[in-house]
Amino acid sequence: MESKDALIEALGLKNVVRAGWVRAGVIQPESVAAHSWGMAMLATQLCPEHLNLQRVLELCILHDVAEVIVGDITPHDGIASSEKHRLEVEAIRTMGIDAEEVFAEYEQQLTEESQFVRYLDKLDMALQAEIYEAQGLDLNEFKKAVEEW
Repeated sequence: MESKDALIEALGLKNVVRAGWVRAGVIQPESVAAHSWGMAMLATQLCPEHLNLQRVLELCILHDVAEVIVGDITPHDGIASSEKHRLEVEAIRTMGIDAEEVFAEYEQQLTEESQFVRYLDKLDMALQAEIYEAQGLDLNEFKKAVEEW
């Protein structure tokens, strides 16, 4: 079982702000944990019957957990995807929570569940962009990510 300290550290994801929204000028942007919750909520409504909903929810909740240590690295940060992956794997290994297998499944994209969760990741971002556009921002680049996917 995970230690209390490891669980408290993982819950720190609630305090990691989504960097893309900050860069775009969003006032009071969501946390990474709020994004993961949004994906999980979408999964409860959109998950195809042939997929394992429990696994989909695990993937939604844990796919970004490494960001509590490495931060929300975006394509605009100039970090190669291989280096981002290495940093995230290392972070998860040091956290003391049971997330390595789920993270690897998400990153490898070999299961239908992980592929569906990648879609939910993009869909949540696009829907959140629509919400934030009420602040008078042009967030089409975020919505295009779903269209291109």
